[in-house]
Amino acid sequence: MSPDEPPTLREVVAALESVYPLETAMDWDQVGLVAGDLEQAVRTVHFAVDPTLAVVQEAVDAGADLLVTHHPLLLRGIHSVATTGAKGESLTRAILGDLAIYCAHTNADVASPGVCDALAAAVGLTDVVPLEDVPYALGRVGYLAVPMTLRAFADQVADGLPATVGGLRVSGDPAALVERVAVLGGSGDDRFEVVRAADVDVYVTADLRHHPALEERETTRGGRPYLIDAGHWASEYVWLAWAERRLLEVVRGGSSRLETYISTLRTEPWTFVVGANAASESPPSPEQPPGGTS
Repeated sequence: MSPDEPPTLREVVAALESVYPLETAMDWDQVGLVAGDLEQAVRTVHFAVDPTLAVVQEAVDAGADLLVTHHPLLLRGIHSVATTGAKGESLTRAILGDLAIYCAHTNADVASPGVCDALAAAVGLTDVVPLEDVPYALGRVGYLAVPMTLRAFADQVADGLPATVGGLRVSGDPAALVERVAVLGGSGDDRFEVVRAADVDVYVTADLRHHPALEERETTRGGRPYLIDAGHWASEYVWLAWAERRLLEVVRGGSSRLETYISTLRTEPWTFVVGANAASESPPSPEQPPGGTS
């Protein structure tokens, strides 16, 4: 094979699975090759967090041969791939555009380096180690180079991640000094007990639901670890450049045989927010609705 000849999809898949092994994914997850012929040539690889209709079209329009995403296209079972459904239309567009699709989800979350390492670097952590002393640990713990207030650290997190419509949600005393930080890209409110045991000042994750987050803040009596909800898409988007680099490192010939691109589309579902930071100490009395008369 000529050193400039493009690799096959089989070769690229083998490279991806050497750094994100399928067996390390959670048992409920659906990772690996979604569509594509293993013998087809791959000249251009597109990276994105979500395999949305717009992302698939972006990859096709860019002339990509392979779309690598973090989130699976077919995580939940479907019974039709007709174009009347979004997933069916995504698959149809990909197949008609000769675009293979591959996803690395929880196997990329636990990889070292993986999603959590990328997030730790993005928010400025050093001396990063796994959150737990177990194989394929979810989450990382590290230190800030210099202790800072929670408010200053939240600003640093916002600066280190791609901008989102909703910004960051923070729970804790803005003036509290923080130094030791836990991170977990994507949904992380099922890991509070593990994070608490890690004795950190702040936990950066996403998708913090009302009841688990409120119970955690009650459990700690409003103290450490403080919480930062950085948004699901933003907390994982930073991994794409790491995945791109790892693929080029392990594919024989690397960048001389592959072109790579990272999606420019923001695939969080939100369009705008209203009333951010407008809450008062207490909600209005039910007997005195805003704008009402007494």
